[in-house]
Amino acid sequence: MKTLIKYLTIIILNLSLIYQNALPSDKIKIGLIVPLSGEYSKIGNSIIKSVRLAINKIDDERITIIPKDTKSNPIDALRVSKKLYDDGVRIVIGPVFNESTKYLDELKDITFLSFTNKIIKNPTNVISAGVNAISQINTIKKFININNLERSIFLIPRTDYKKEIELAINKTNIKLKDKFVYDKDPMLLTKQIEKLTWYSLRKQNLKDEIKRLENSSIINKEKKIETLKKKDSLGGINFDSVIIADFDESLKSVATSLLYTDVSSKRITYITLNQWFDKSLLKETSLQPLYFPSINKENYNEFIDDYLNHYNSNPNQLSFLSYDLIGLIYFLLYENNFKVSKNIFYKKNKFKGKIGIFEINKNIITHQLNFYNAENNKFRKIF
Repeated sequence: MKTLIKYLTIIILNLSLIYQNALPSDKIKIGLIVPLSGEYSKIGNSIIKSVRLAINKIDDERITIIPKDTKSNPIDALRVSKKLYDDGVRIVIGPVFNESTKYLDELKDITFLSFTNKIIKNPTNVISAGVNAISQINTIKKFININNLERSIFLIPRTDYKKEIELAINKTNIKLKDKFVYDKDPMLLTKQIEKLTWYSLRKQNLKDEIKRLENSSIINKEKKIETLKKKDSLGGINFDSVIIADFDESLKSVATSLLYTDVSSKRITYITLNQWFDKSLLKETSLQPLYFPSINKENYNEFIDDYLNHYNSNPNQLSFLSYDLIGLIYFLLYENNFKVSKNIFYKKNKFKGKIGIFEINKNIITHQLNFYNAENNKFRKIF
């Protein structure tokens, strides 16, 4: 009996050693640099809660998250990142704002997955993980091709984001009739849209036609004149769709200017960028149908419900991204036998997250997005 017990004890010890050897001796540390104090602390704290949800879902004790406060400035972002580096961290989620990446190239051995969707002038060790313009325009391109829209005009605001849009247009090779840069100042904007749509000419065409009919002897000319007087302009529009690279009230201003020049969403297709399902758009019936690329709405709603159940508050949009970034890192580590390496973000790979499909290649992340429209008081999935 003693021999049997001794034999069983040896087996258990051997199995224990095998199990211990199968796991890394140290935990894999992932940094998280977000604003935890100051003006944007609500964003940072919401991200931390979302990361906690993701870690609990993965349920792997090998992964540990170390959060640090960037205070929303580049100097503190670098300072806390240096501390993470000294603590053995080589992968960091964050920072939130593009400005905070400014000095991070000093830590070339750390890979940062920034929340920003800007891809121009990022340090070489910073990967933009946000839903960037390339991902969005690629999805718009798919919609345009499916619907045989051949004369699209891209409207781009004169802002810092202009270069991002122009780069994405070139990278995606989207077929356009023209690009048009406009000013956000409403006084300038209306005049620019009038010029773009040849509004003055079409308005004059209407006046000329009414006058011609009045001086003619055509039968039922009074009825035809009455019909024309209900119009605002006369003549075709030389584009079949318009892509507006804007958001919130600025987006509505551009669309309102188009309506003023008698170019409604009933005459041409209105398309815009990712609006994160802004419910205020559902009230703007004159702009509908309004089409846009976006994340997976069904998954987004499930995430909001889960977050609400755990924390009794609503998450911000970046929280949804942070949830996926934990999953992405875990997936890539799993693919690499849980060895931390820069190469895991360089190899071509795909990860199906809650947002959609992440495509990773040569330290660049793009997303395969869905496409929706806002109409009849709801958001409807197109593909």
